[in-house]
Amino acid sequence: MTSYPHITLNNGVKMPLLGFGVYQMTDDSECEASVLEALNTGYRLIDTAAAYENEAAVGRAIAASGIPRDEIFVTTKLWVQDEGYEPTKAAFHRSLKRLQLEYLDLYLIHQPYGDVHGSWRAMEDLQDAGLIRAIGVSNFQEDRIMDLIAFNRIAPAVNQVETHPFHQQRDLQKFLTENHVQIESWGPFAEGRNNLFSNSILQDIASRYDRSVAQVVLRWLIQRQVVTIPKSVNPERIRQNFAIFDFQLTDQDMNLIASLDTSASLFTDHRDPARIKWIAEKRFKT
Repeated sequence: MTSYPHITLNNGVKMPLLGFGVYQMTDDSECEASVLEALNTGYRLIDTAAAYENEAAVGRAIAASGIPRDEIFVTTKLWVQDEGYEPTKAAFHRSLKRLQLEYLDLYLIHQPYGDVHGSWRAMEDLQDAGLIRAIGVSNFQEDRIMDLIAFNRIAPAVNQVETHPFHQQRDLQKFLTENHVQIESWGPFAEGRNNLFSNSILQDIASRYDRSVAQVVLRWLIQRQVVTIPKSVNPERIRQNFAIFDFQLTDQDMNLIASLDTSASLFTDHRDPARIKWIAEKRFKT
């Protein structure tokens, strides 16, 4: 394996470009085993959220790995039911307790709704106190990002958004780069939608490199400097998804993948009033 690449966030913190996600891992034992497999494979970025209800399993895997804490980059997220200054601080400490950690590497506002500014001020104070190394957001569009930048002390370090071959977020990435915010992909495989794994362009590219479609997609994101957090509970696929540092896509192949962009979400519109109402009513045991 060649070197494990990192990017540097706007406050100087280094973040791995490839990580491991645990969204929809509802079985605690399966989640713990998968995170431990990922850490043993070499992943050093683990992404969870209060709303996933698996932070405790992630924490047990981190503890069981025996890997020094400062070598693992841990992200979790604040759900909307805990937004506001004091609720955010309380929710953060609950997450930290479930993870069995003394600090977080990255804390994200999970959705762009509710008392975002109250939450952000709490997160700024938690970062000032040394309990969080970097703070950011998820599912924010350009106007909401600029709202945070313009009216707060600390600019978001990361924006985690849906990013995959069918929704490539090039305009958003340009905006984020201009404002020193790192883009991070959730759903890099589009959860298999649009028949991603049988797409002829991706299959042709994969065959030329003797790689899987998943490896090609992850390599494409890495070469675009997009942090990505693929999820799997299959040990072989966990290892395969990590084996992307010993080949490089050509400019021609990158352009072929660029041609797949539809510039539209395959999941949800975060400005849809019905979606906002649904999220506002979604409650978890945070």
